[in-house]
Amino acid sequence: MLSHKQFFLQNTAQTSNFPRLLEIIKAKGLYLYDIDGKKYMDLVSGFAVSNIGHRHPEVIKAIKKQLYKYLHLTVYGEYVQAPQVKLAQKIISVLPPSLSSVYFTNSGTEACEGALKLAKKYTNRSQIIAFKQSYHGSTHGALSVMGNEYYKQAYRPLLPDIEFIEFNNSSHLNNITTKTACVIIETIQGEAGVQVPYPNYMQQLRNKCNETGTLLIFDEIQTGFGRTGKLFAFEHYGIIPDIILLAKAMGGGMPLGAFIASKKCMDALKENPILGHITTFGGHPVSCAAGLASLNAIINESLMDGIEDKENLFRTLLVHSKIKEIRGKGLMLAIQLDSFLEVENTSKHCIANGLIIDWFLHCDTALRLAPPLTITNGKIKKACKIILKALDSI
Repeated sequence: MLSHKQFFLQNTAQTSNFPRLLEIIKAKGLYLYDIDGKKYMDLVSGFAVSNIGHRHPEVIKAIKKQLYKYLHLTVYGEYVQAPQVKLAQKIISVLPPSLSSVYFTNSGTEACEGALKLAKKYTNRSQIIAFKQSYHGSTHGALSVMGNEYYKQAYRPLLPDIEFIEFNNSSHLNNITTKTACVIIETIQGEAGVQVPYPNYMQQLRNKCNETGTLLIFDEIQTGFGRTGKLFAFEHYGIIPDIILLAKAMGGGMPLGAFIASKKCMDALKENPILGHITTFGGHPVSCAAGLASLNAIINESLMDGIEDKENLFRTLLVHSKIKEIRGKGLMLAIQLDSFLEVENTSKHCIANGLIIDWFLHCDTALRLAPPLTITNGKIKKACKIILKALDSI
C-alpha cells in the first residue's frame, strides 16, 4: 500500500521538484511533530503565520465556540456576521483613524488584488509603481507587481502600466507623478532577504505620494501583528499608509487576509459598478473568530514586549566566519551567507537536528529567521547552537 508521502507526490499538486516531505501529525507552540515522533523547533512560523505559536489555546477555544454557531453563510458583505464585525472593530482600534474600513479576504495575495483594484478605481488612474525584488503574492495582479522577472516571464502578458523602482533609492521617487494610482511597497522587503527601509526614505515616499495624490499601499502581510516589535511595521517610521495589506499571522493559523483603507476610499467599490470586488469565503466566520483571539493574545499577553531583546540575543549569539551579515528588525531576520549551497546544507543539517529554517524567494543566499513571538531566550540559545554547529559542518 502506498504511503501518505507517495500519495502526496502522486495526487497533490507540487510546487517544486524537491519538497521537504516532512509528515507532520501534530503542532503546538514552538514545535512541530512528525509521524515518527520527532519534534522540530519551527523558526519560520509557517512563514510568518504562527506569530503566537501553533494552536494557541485561546485560538482553539474561539474556533470551537464559533463551530457551534455557524460556518459559511453567504458571500462576503451581505449578512451581518458578528465574528467579522468584532475583528474589524478590534483591528481598527489599533490602527490610525484614517484606516477605518476593513475588507476581509482569504489570503494576502487576494488582499493585494483588492487593493490594486481599489486604488485604480478611487484615483481613476492606471499607473502602478512597485519595487524591484518585491513580493506580494502569486495571482495575476500580485504577480504583476512582483519585482523578479524569473517568476513572471512564463505568465505574461500581465497587468500593463506598471513601473519598478529601486527600494531605498530616493532619486527614483521622482517617477511617481499625477498619473500614478498607487505605490505598493512592503514595509520591510521580505523575500528580498529582509531589506529594511531607511526611515528618511519612507518619509520621502509618503511626501511624494501626498504631493501627487497617489495612494500609498503598505504590504504588511509578513510584518504585521508584532513581528517587528510593533503591531505594524509602519509604526517604526512615523507615517501612515492609505491602504494596508494584512494576512499570514492575522488568522492565528486560519486562512485570513484583509485590505484596509478609509471609509471614503473603500466606498469606491460600492458603485459604478455595484459589487466592485467580490469574495465568497473572505472573512470566514471561523477564521475571523480565530483572528480576534490571536490579536487579543498578542496584546493581552504582551507578546511584543522583549522582541528587541530577542533580536539582539540572536545577533549576539549568531557570530560565525560564514555569516556575512544579519539583517532585519525584531523577529524578522536574514542570516546572509555566501552561496545557496551553504544555505541549503545548513538548512538540511538544522532539520536533521530538529530545527526548521528556510531561505527566501528572491535571496537564496540567506537563511530566514522568523520564529513565533513566544520563543524564549532559552530556546533562542538552543536554536543558535544548532545553527552554529550546522555552519561548522558545511
